[in-house]
Amino acid sequence: MTSHRPTRMQTTLGAAVALDGVGAHSGLASRLLLTPAEAGTGIVFSRLGGVDALRAEARNVSSTDLCVRLGAGAASISTIEHLMAALRGLRVDNVAIEVDGPEAPAMDGSAAAFVAAIDEAGIVALDAPRRAIVIRAPVRVADGAAWAELAPASGGFSMDVEISYAAAPIGRMRRRMRLTPASFRAEIARARTFGFLSDAERLWREGRALGASLDNTIVLSEGRALNPQGLRFADEFVRHKMLDVLGDLALAGAPIVGAFRSYRGGHRLNLALVETLLATPSAFAIVGGERRPRSRPAARIGASG
Repeated sequence: MTSHRPTRMQTTLGAAVALDGVGAHSGLASRLLLTPAEAGTGIVFSRLGGVDALRAEARNVSSTDLCVRLGAGAASISTIEHLMAALRGLRVDNVAIEVDGPEAPAMDGSAAAFVAAIDEAGIVALDAPRRAIVIRAPVRVADGAAWAELAPASGGFSMDVEISYAAAPIGRMRRRMRLTPASFRAEIARARTFGFLSDAERLWREGRALGASLDNTIVLSEGRALNPQGLRFADEFVRHKMLDVLGDLALAGAPIVGAFRSYRGGHRLNLALVETLLATPSAFAIVGGERRPRSRPAARIGASG
């Protein structure tokens, strides 16, 4: 049997760091404050001035409609997926995040600004081993032709994502990658969210996408991107879907050791897969991660992770 060890030690940020922007759906100004946290804390969100803290875990997700929302009512925080992807992609395990606003800022529609903020703060190792969720047996969910699955695989986490849209210029795209901090930075961190101009009026009537613009969304119309600078990658659309996958699967509560694959997936299917996995104890094992409530920083980790 292949042995799986936890990947090094738990980490946190080396200093507090703030980001300011506009929420893609609310259109309201939003400010994030990311601060270091002790080992075993995980990723915890709270609203500025609020008393409720929300762990970034699947059990606290209240909606996956266009974005991922934690909590409900005044205690809810939306559009966390790109920030979660940056934290998981750079292997940051413990952070306290305070949000001034109903959702995380969209920034440029990718995870690039969150990566820059994490680099500014620095990443430090803690004196406690990292927990990992090791996939022991395949788990699969489906919705019509769309499906997503996790399967056993040694040596870390890999993604194989395929999308299919009738509208140009997307069509059918597929991309595979093994996740490391370096591959995350190079391949998916800068991939932006996208949408169709033909859907905009309906979304605005529904009170959504009020902050979406060419500054934070690839806007598609008549078979082309309207953004003056064009695309960052020829297959930016599937790369962004991989970014979403990473952020969604981070809500399992620990890094996953296994292989992910999906066809025509999205937030709802990704979260359904996480929930199905966690409800199937025979499909996974938790490795490492003894919790130490007052772990001290052990060493600073370079920006390359």
